[in-house]
Amino acid sequence: MSNSLSKSVAFHTLGCKVNHYETEAIWQLFKDEGYERKDFDHQADVYVINTCTVTNTGDKKSRQVIRRAVRQNPDAVICVTGCYAQTSPAEIMAIPGVDIVVGTQDRSKMLGYIEQYRAERKPINAVRNIMKNRVYEELDVPYFTDRTRASLKIQEGCNNFCTFCIIPWARGLMRSRDPKEVINQAQQLVDAGYLEIVLTGIHTGGYGQDLKDYNLAQLLRDLEAQVKGLRRLRISSIEASQLTDEVLQVLKESKVIVNHLHIPIQSGSDTVLKRMRRKYTMEFFGERLDRLKEVLPDLAITSDVIVGFPGETEEEFMETYNFIAKHQFAELHVFPFSKRTGTPAARMEDQVDEEVKNERVHRLLTLNDQLAKEYASRFDGELLEVIPEDITSEGEHAGMLVGHTANYLKVVFEGTPDMIGKMVRVKVTKPGYPKTEAQFVRTLEEVEI
Repeated sequence: MSNSLSKSVAFHTLGCKVNHYETEAIWQLFKDEGYERKDFDHQADVYVINTCTVTNTGDKKSRQVIRRAVRQNPDAVICVTGCYAQTSPAEIMAIPGVDIVVGTQDRSKMLGYIEQYRAERKPINAVRNIMKNRVYEELDVPYFTDRTRASLKIQEGCNNFCTFCIIPWARGLMRSRDPKEVINQAQQLVDAGYLEIVLTGIHTGGYGQDLKDYNLAQLLRDLEAQVKGLRRLRISSIEASQLTDEVLQVLKESKVIVNHLHIPIQSGSDTVLKRMRRKYTMEFFGERLDRLKEVLPDLAITSDVIVGFPGETEEEFMETYNFIAKHQFAELHVFPFSKRTGTPAARMEDQVDEEVKNERVHRLLTLNDQLAKEYASRFDGELLEVIPEDITSEGEHAGMLVGHTANYLKVVFEGTPDMIGKMVRVKVTKPGYPKTEAQFVRTLEEVEI
């Protein structure tokens, strides 16, 4: 039996950046209560598993990790949170050894539930209806355990209900964080030594839709004007419809917003987009991309694509392929469509054959390789700024520093470990994909801001 004097906690996070951010926030709560943090494969008094439910595989992996924690220390308090916990609490409660289930809200009550469980020894299902929640839950993260880029969560939830996606049911509807809190936290992160902040959320670019007289463009302006010492600001993801002329103007004028945008396309065919219930046409998407290129000629545009959505014909796939080739995306994340139980797309007729899906994925990945190399080659011989993140252990580049440029090229170069987390100028010597080789020029000191 673990007594209440020994206090240690171990975390395992599945899924997206938002989950990783929230695990750090939950850790802060435990730390304030005097807990020590252990690795997940070590003995701990409490195990917190932050789950993912974006695909059926996410559910399955989450269940495997929960069982692993139970085996690790049967006497520990096993606490499950996150998206899978929110959508399927009963399924999780049914796993032998699970003690507490909290969804994607009320995370600040977790420690109270642990005390309650220790007193009563009765499993607690604390999941409530997320759809009723209209308020952003403040969870502060003053710094991250080990990252050179800090994530800053600015909103929660999504109102779109795309037919392939379960996330609104896991995260609830769109709610924005108070701008003052965003700016305070950004300053905290810069003061903790982070040079780059990534604005993140479930539907990040939707920030401000639920606020009166305040929007994303204003938040970007205020962050730049008010956060002292901020060097780089990145938006984790933004929908084409959220790239208003006002946002474009801010991007154009900004000295800190990086010239990289992740704009999910999902499909380049109007008929597929309609079945997906995505709220734009390719004509509109193309027009926004053209405007962006006018405003920022060297902008890297990365995107997500779903291949083999139910009913996707060869013609529809080629519309996607040709659109991506024409607009020269800098990098793609390509996903074969996977049926997510509980979504309309999983119930649609004419599911695409796995072999056809894989063959199309392969064609898009080949195109991605070509486009990414072409984009990188534009910077041959150029001076770029990199924040080294790590020493790579991979193949021919082993022992070199690796980091990202503002426009998200992954760069490797010879340097020293003390450069990690600093802003460094390099010269591109061999552009490529997935890695571009460069040569160290000099470290950029604070005086140059």
